[in-house]
Amino acid sequence: MSGDDLIVLSTFTNHIEADLARSALDAMGIESMVRADDAGGTQPGLWTGSGVQVLVKARDAELAKMVLSGSTSDT
Repeated sequence: MSGDDLIVLSTFTNHIEADLARSALDAMGIESMVRADDAGGTQPGLWTGSGVQVLVKARDAELAKMVLSGSTSDT
């Protein structure tokens, strides 16, 4: 696996939680994306079985986990 490969950082129960996580990652300069099986948003009920995933580059995964767990510091 290369550092540029995308991995699933976390799976959420809805788009709101996933979008909030993505916003927190973006604020720390970590590129991420939200993925859900909802036919591009036209069928929002389709993702309910698989959840909504936040993906990051493999090289950013450790820092991203710390950001979402709230264990980062400004030092």
